[in-house]
Amino acid sequence: MREPSISVDAEVLLAAAGAAVASSPLGREYRLLRRILDGTAAGVAVLDTALRYVYVNPHMARTDGLSAEAYPGRTIAEVLPGIDRPDEVLRQVLRDGRPRELLVTGSTPARSPYVRREWQITYHRLTDEHGEPVGVVGIGLEITEPRQYLYELERAHHRVALLDTATSRIGTTLDIGTTCAELADFTVPGLADAACVDLVAAEPLDRRRRRLSTGTRPRRAACRGPASLAGHLRDLADPAAAEVGDPDSRLRRLLDGGRPWLWQAGTEDQVLGAATSAGRAALCRAAGIHSTLVVPLTTGSGPLGTLSLVRCGPSPAFTREDVTVALELAARAARAIERALHYGREHTMALELQLALLSEPSIPHPDLETASRYLPANDRTLVGGDWFDSFALAGGRNLLVIGDVMGHGVEAAVAMSHYRSMLRALAASDITPAEMLTYADRMVAESGFDRVTTCLLALGDPDTGTVTYANAGHLPPARLTPQGRVEIIPVPAGPPLGTGLGQCAALTRPGLPGAVLLLYTDGLVERRGEDIDASLARLTRLSLDPRDTLDTLLDGILAQLDIGPAEDDIALLAARPR
Repeated sequence: MREPSISVDAEVLLAAAGAAVASSPLGREYRLLRRILDGTAAGVAVLDTALRYVYVNPHMARTDGLSAEAYPGRTIAEVLPGIDRPDEVLRQVLRDGRPRELLVTGSTPARSPYVRREWQITYHRLTDEHGEPVGVVGIGLEITEPRQYLYELERAHHRVALLDTATSRIGTTLDIGTTCAELADFTVPGLADAACVDLVAAEPLDRRRRRLSTGTRPRRAACRGPASLAGHLRDLADPAAAEVGDPDSRLRRLLDGGRPWLWQAGTEDQVLGAATSAGRAALCRAAGIHSTLVVPLTTGSGPLGTLSLVRCGPSPAFTREDVTVALELAARAARAIERALHYGREHTMALELQLALLSEPSIPHPDLETASRYLPANDRTLVGGDWFDSFALAGGRNLLVIGDVMGHGVEAAVAMSHYRSMLRALAASDITPAEMLTYADRMVAESGFDRVTTCLLALGDPDTGTVTYANAGHLPPARLTPQGRVEIIPVPAGPPLGTGLGQCAALTRPGLPGAVLLLYTDGLVERRGEDIDASLARLTRLSLDPRDTLDTLLDGILAQLDIGPAEDDIALLAARPR
């Protein structure tokens, strides 16, 4: 049966009536409100008194990963089963009309990098013209990312506080046994139920390979834990020693590679990619140990040993965040152990000091290419005081150092070694280059040490794309640009270290991709009777190809400057990002 048709006159009247309503103030307000709701970056939802969706705005549908048609007539549980439902709170809003602000968590069909998402939502009651409740409106914003940032920040603050405390409690002396005991004491019970520190043999590592020799076996330097675990920890020492001594063992390969080892009872053996021995796993289970973490004590010079941490009984298993904390703690402790090792050797190693001066920087950053030259003054049997260094710091930064101690001979080399060790220790405390030089100057002046030195620091920071220089009486650095020009970087010079005369100025400049940074001592450019400005100008006239290897560049510099029999020691250090 056909529906009755509407006459032309009726259609005209209805159209006119609709136009009149649309043009009325009420119609304009409705359109304005709808545009606001549809265009806002907040999620807006309207539910009826049965808590079924009546309306959601486009932003909410997009962030939930659904279409707008999926909501009307359905409840929150039906549309979003992965959300913690606030139904009881919404009923309270309907009953008393008081708005509620909620933190809602859960997951939706939308793609998200977070397992659980979070929203801050405020719910209000809707009433009709008679004051009767007709539904609830919710307006919310997703706060997953800022909340995750806060969680990470809190964890980071906890880690920083822990590591700051470690800095003051580990390495308080230069005795290796005391330092290892301080490390074990610090980790128990804050990080583990028991801890052991094992060191490899104390002979120097091969400078080219930075690997343990085949016959290397560890020695137990410190062990802390409850008495109930003491015997088991002694039993664990022998399998560990056998594995490290075996050049084909998994643990030995991990030590050489500098990676951590994590084993959890009840799961597949894990060493973040490798497995532990069946004998060690059996010993752990017999002791009630359900989680074992072994972290290498490693510096740029190579592995020094291991820090072994265990948890048992009701203690939770080690997490990946625990692994991160343990790695940072081990890195700081390794530097303290290394300083203790150096201190015990420095006074009887004049020849080793000379070999160190002739070698590459000892702790280069993996992302930085470096090359160096050292030419002693005429008599090569004399150990000079010129030195250079390069080592990695936290956050991907790298510190380049060059200096020139007054005088020659073993005394100058010993003085150089003290300055170098002091700057390494100061660099580990994460202060600015200018502060490093200021503290070093003050420490040397107050100690009565009578050997002053010039020193230039260059700290590269990949996060900011800058290089910060600090200068204590040294010649300014130079930079070979990608176009092949040699430029002098005008770093202001403060007083030399050891004078106690005051603070050193600093200069921060943008890094230049493809450029080569050149640090040198005065023997490279100074000539007797020549003004220093003329000497530096000669350096800027060099013809060099920045695409060459650093070794080729250094050889070219020495050849073009026509270095004959050196009147003074020459140290030259070149660096560029890989």
